[in-house]
Amino acid sequence: MSDPLDKATSKAPATLGEGCLSRYDPDDMSAEDGTEFPGAAELWQQLQQDAPDTDPPKPA
Repeated sequence: MSDPLDKATSKAPATLGEGCLSRYDPDDMSAEDGTEFPGAAELWQQLQQDAPDTDPPKPA
């Protein structure tokens, strides 16, 4: 069995931006840095079709 802490000590991808605008640099990421989600586009389209077409409430 491999050591469970090996994953925790691996190198994280570089980041761009600072504070709340910080995000991983896509150019520094590899296939091991994420997860496959081949149905993401289809799910997004389905959620957009199911969402009600209403405007957000206006402040009082």
